[in-house]
Amino acid sequence: MSKGVIQANYVWLNGKLVEWENAKVHVLAQGIHYGIGVFEGIRGYYDNDCIKIFRLEDHMKRFLKSAKIIHLEIPYTLDALINAVIEVVKANNFKTDIYIRPVAFRGPGSIGVRAKNPVEVAVIAFEFGKYLKPTGVKCKISSWRKPPADSLPVYAKIAAMYLLYHLAAVEANNCGFDEAILLDSEGYVAEGSGENIFIVKDGVLITPPTYGAILEGITRDTIMKIATEILGMKVVERRIKREELYTADEAFFTGTAAEITPIVEVDNRIIGDGQIGKVTSQLMELYQKIVRGKIEKYGRWITEVK
Repeated sequence: MSKGVIQANYVWLNGKLVEWENAKVHVLAQGIHYGIGVFEGIRGYYDNDCIKIFRLEDHMKRFLKSAKIIHLEIPYTLDALINAVIEVVKANNFKTDIYIRPVAFRGPGSIGVRAKNPVEVAVIAFEFGKYLKPTGVKCKISSWRKPPADSLPVYAKIAAMYLLYHLAAVEANNCGFDEAILLDSEGYVAEGSGENIFIVKDGVLITPPTYGAILEGITRDTIMKIATEILGMKVVERRIKREELYTADEAFFTGTAAEITPIVEVDNRIIGDGQIGKVTSQLMELYQKIVRGKIEKYGRWITEVK
């Protein structure tokens, strides 16, 4: 995720803290060979001498749901996983914004796709800044398509799916773009290589529906709530045609890593006036206040770790 070398002091691995250099996985782990695993991405914001973790419980609930969908029996309760995140954040004593990566995968044992090897669980946390340019990104519609829900479980945040996103992102970067946008199997706009997508058209906020081939993003849900509850906007979940994306008044990505990232160009077509749009700007400002606990109404989303 980060372009630099990731490093911290401790990792939570299979129920205990271990030093970073000792957080190792066997080469026969099924998670390596077949992508049998799930993960989450969670941000923590350093503010007032503590780390404020955003929507921790919601992320860990999705983690467990993803695991259930792919027959991954995680041997820890929701509370235990939440406490594991808090424990590893405390142990590393961060003094800047961080990214937290819980991951669960089948470890070593038997070989073959039928094997159900023991599940290993880790929680990794490290310093982290911006993932995409907050001033706006130029995107390419990828030649790779998001598969339908009867091909892979798109509702789950599974490791195997991210080969697709890797291919799309590399393709876009190789062509001189910042990020990829994937269409679904029917040619409608799905999402970015690790982000949900929104467009603004005639004052309405529009995003692809969860019954389509998208991950049900937690940042996506956050934006839909604050757009309606604070900005009083109409928010519509429906399929978006490729041409609608080109002709949108504004467009932006949402995601834990991406936060809210404006889209200023798609396939060499300028979106709006090529600058950060009014609605996008308002949502970016509100989001940064909310994740740092500055808006009391949304204080329930913050877990403070001192």
